[in-house]
Amino acid sequence: MTPAAVIRLHPDDGVLIARASLPAGTVVAAGVSTLERIPAGHKVAIRPIAPGEPIRRYGQIIGFATAPIAPGQHVHTQNCGMGDFAKDYAFGADVTPTPNFDLPASFDGIRRPDGRVATRNYIGILTSVNCSAHVAGIIADAFKKNPFTGDNPLADFPNVDGVVALTHKTGCGMTQDEPLTILRRTLGGYARHANFAAVVVLGLGCEVNQIGGLMKEQKLAGRLRELEIQEIGGTRKTVEAGVAFVREALHDANKVTREPVSASELTVALQCGGSDGYSGVSANPALGAASDLLVRHGGTVILSETPETYGAEHLLTRRAVSREVGEKLVALMRWWEEYTAREGAEMNANPSPGNKAGGLTTILEKSLGAMAKAGSTNLVDVVNYAEAVTKKGFVFMDTPGYDPVAATGQVAGGANLVCFTTGRGSVFGCKPAPSIKLATNSTMYRRMEDDMDVNCGTILDGDESVQQCGQRIFELMLKTASGQPTKSESFDFGGAEFAPWVLGATM
Repeated sequence: MTPAAVIRLHPDDGVLIARASLPAGTVVAAGVSTLERIPAGHKVAIRPIAPGEPIRRYGQIIGFATAPIAPGQHVHTQNCGMGDFAKDYAFGADVTPTPNFDLPASFDGIRRPDGRVATRNYIGILTSVNCSAHVAGIIADAFKKNPFTGDNPLADFPNVDGVVALTHKTGCGMTQDEPLTILRRTLGGYARHANFAAVVVLGLGCEVNQIGGLMKEQKLAGRLRELEIQEIGGTRKTVEAGVAFVREALHDANKVTREPVSASELTVALQCGGSDGYSGVSANPALGAASDLLVRHGGTVILSETPETYGAEHLLTRRAVSREVGEKLVALMRWWEEYTAREGAEMNANPSPGNKAGGLTTILEKSLGAMAKAGSTNLVDVVNYAEAVTKKGFVFMDTPGYDPVAATGQVAGGANLVCFTTGRGSVFGCKPAPSIKLATNSTMYRRMEDDMDVNCGTILDGDESVQQCGQRIFELMLKTASGQPTKSESFDFGGAEFAPWVLGATM
């Protein structure tokens, strides 16, 4: 047997994970050799599995055999599918006290007048409707560095990280109930975000999402400047007014200084995208270890992507601090089942073609790996999309699985840092919060090193443990929160990725 050839995740598992592509005839367990090529990150059976029998990974059910599976055979979509099984929610059964560090870690943050702490210092241009998106972009572009001439309009404002326009595709032609509520809650969260020194909201004037309604509903009076294109007199006059506002705001925004603050001021959005068969083995557990460290230092982590927790929610309800918190999570799963059925879809449609090519077969398998990002501490709260996160510790937010939409909700909820794991190689940013990219495997990290901040493939390579990698991620969290740029920031990612969740009909 070649120990490095496969990964065993749990003694009860009937499958192992290939560390690299395994040719037919490779010994993977005592008396078991591969019967065919097993792609890197994919599963190989180590015992016979009969049709209808559960298939386990992480010691948990990830699907059921749809055909006889022999030892040494490749286990994937051709012989593994979804099925119903009983889940024991056991609300609060695994809740344990979280030991806190006597001397919490610190980072150099920006303390706002209201006491909140920022990790970045942006001026934001929000849009009430897609009809004002282009004008918002023109205003922001007036403050961008020209890569050809070297002209930098922000050269005299070194403490300002940038001017960003956050535009979207909705705001009108929508129903005035839940869809409008979610959009306004998202915009309100960004308008209040600590990483914005100043914000202007730009509208057309005749849209469903009237700025006046947004301001009143989200209690934004006094927090931001309002501009309406129709009222001001068109594009040119609105651009001039917007540019004047930004120039005025830059002087105050530049006065900030960084000071040592407790790590408890960090709220980290946990994300994964372009996942592969290694995500639940290396990067996600390592991020989970870092999450545990942050929570022990008094900070907050937000897990989201409800469809990518589906099938594993019973492991989180066991960690819920109350039955009420656990039942809120279960209720979200029932809503998503009804939602996907209404839309003619199914929950198992979630794994993307790239996920499946990387070795993930069912949503159950993907969920079990994805939830590892949240570590092992208690689940203290469950909140709606873009709802403000007020509890310290591990919080779950209801979002779709689509990364930009999910991260947008988390940042609207107050996340001032994003940690994003990827196996296939996602490129991503989420202004005004900096985004740290974590690679699951060394091969992809080397291929995309310009985009990846951390190589968690060292775990697969045997160079460090999950805990050691988690410590490294935690230390990078603090450095990033202190102002050290991430790889995605070097490419100016984070504006175009703003994507509020669109629900309901487009009228």
